[in-house]
Amino acid sequence: MTEHALLAGQAAFVTGGGGGIGRAIALALAEAGADVAVFEIVPERAEETAARIRAAGGRALPIVGDAMDAEALRAGIAQTAAAFGRLDVLVNNAGGVSARPFLEQSERSWRRHIDINLVSMLAATHAAAPIMIRGGRGGAILNVASVEAERAAPNFAVYAACKAGMVSFTKSMALELSGHGIRVNCIAPDHTVTPGNHGNRSGPVDPASWRKPSPEVQDAMNRLIPLGREGRDIECGNAAVFLCSSQASYITGVTLPVDGGTWAAGGWVRGRNGKWTLNEGLDFGG
Repeated sequence: MTEHALLAGQAAFVTGGGGGIGRAIALALAEAGADVAVFEIVPERAEETAARIRAAGGRALPIVGDAMDAEALRAGIAQTAAAFGRLDVLVNNAGGVSARPFLEQSERSWRRHIDINLVSMLAATHAAAPIMIRGGRGGAILNVASVEAERAAPNFAVYAACKAGMVSFTKSMALELSGHGIRVNCIAPDHTVTPGNHGNRSGPVDPASWRKPSPEVQDAMNRLIPLGREGRDIECGNAAVFLCSSQASYITGVTLPVDGGTWAAGGWVRGRNGKWTLNEGLDFGG
């Protein structure tokens, strides 16, 4: 870490910071010089991410808590500001999804989707923004949405609706907080290699335990993505550092896809023969 790092001297709070995209963002913010609070429901993951930050010479604060608990979020954000003496960056990353047709989804299930994906963002922003305002230095809020926010998502309807709400909230907050120098932006990942997507949803992040797709499934997945591969979590981390740093000082209210081009493709996929075609009825035979 150097005093010339992009986020040197700043303090960040990352929800769901112990695994997947959240972990990558926490590590990337720390590498850019920020002190980072890792808010995570799985204790081993919170400590593991914090330990990595410390091992690299940074300051980290692991906080075990449930992002669906608004009071826990408020307490964690207050603890972060007290420990680091300031709060400059909030990353609303915590989220979750299960695939099910909406008419087969219970009310309890869709309320949990709303709590983890949408209400957690509202609660954390409501707690963090006043601290940033009192600090008088501005700040950056980053919301981690999904490309599903802006396209149909059968079997993921409530999740997609929450992510669409996140994108809309990002724009509204960008205006409401602009007078305080607080920028609010969003990233929208798509297919990304994470523990949760490979069956490692609890305990330490252990790639050795991940489910591996068959070569046929992986090939079909890769051909859905214009850049020809799934995303790496650090690519979301790099985008987060950019949007939270002075390099993006004139950027607010935007949603940046970090998706290898799937949103731009708009339904076009590459067949096995290498040619592009619309995927209506496509069996991936090319």
